[in-house]
Amino acid sequence: MGRTGWDTQWQALGLGADELRVYEALLDVPVPASRTALAQHLGLTVRRVTNALDHLAERRFTHPARGAGLPVAMAPATALRNLIHLHQAELLHRSAELEELSGSVDRIAAQLLSSVHTPRATGIETVRGGAAIAARVASLLVSASEEIALLDRPPYASSEPDGMPVPLDMAEPVRRGVRVRVVVDREGLSFHGRARGLGDLAVQGVQIRVGTDLPTKLITVDRRVTLLPPTDAADPTASALVVSDALLSNALVPLFESVWERALPIGSVTHDQITEEDRELLTMLASGLKDEAMARRLDIHVHTVRRRITRLMQALNAETRFQAGVQAALRGWLAG
Repeated sequence: MGRTGWDTQWQALGLGADELRVYEALLDVPVPASRTALAQHLGLTVRRVTNALDHLAERRFTHPARGAGLPVAMAPATALRNLIHLHQAELLHRSAELEELSGSVDRIAAQLLSSVHTPRATGIETVRGGAAIAARVASLLVSASEEIALLDRPPYASSEPDGMPVPLDMAEPVRRGVRVRVVVDREGLSFHGRARGLGDLAVQGVQIRVGTDLPTKLITVDRRVTLLPPTDAADPTASALVVSDALLSNALVPLFESVWERALPIGSVTHDQITEEDRELLTMLASGLKDEAMARRLDIHVHTVRRRITRLMQALNAETRFQAGVQAALRGWLAG
């Protein structure tokens, strides 16, 4: 993952690229003596440095400045735990919103299906029968020019062993430059050959994450059209709902984004694959200990420490040790 990718992840934590650069500079020794000196050191304006410092203080990444000097950086482990607690509170709030929205999807779809029989100006269309639904899915995929987003969960129709809505040609839009993101319900991975098939799609550029208790199936194309597959995939007469109405699409797109944020990338190292030694090492790493100090505490050679850190950074898809600390904290891997 390049610097740009890490900046994007940092922004997902509520902080921007300026905040990351300023915080890393505050962790360095010696620290510039003033905001002006720090701005010159980083090649930023004083205003951008001041704004970054304010945001870091709001997220409790710094101690207040003493006198006219710069704020003091919190230890990474402490700062990350502060951030985790803040995000946990935000996630609880967002989970409540997601649960309310999820409960509305099937209800809204059922109401619309009971009254809508032909395409209307409102942008709501019903598609009946497996063949017609498959053809509509294919046409949506062909029409995509920017992005395809999918939620995929059981049950699957017996005539579609690979499951809907993850068709075999999902890599084709990727080859055309379309971004494809898929969240698969963990339950669906138990179906024969499904995990291997998803792995093949990931190799071809499809971005795949795994979640639990997905609220619905859906396909969204270019954030303008959403297809809601039938609830009963085994019913050959069941209907799908195609929504291009702005009001409903504005609810379904955020629904996908909320599920995407909470899901884990396919193939990610999971908590139960991390040993207690790994957790202890990551905790010391996030605390800012040097390699030699970690080696003494673990009673192993310093070269072994460095090899383990390299392996963990690869597992966490991190370029720097600080990135590894953030990722480990976010996944709950830190000891204590």
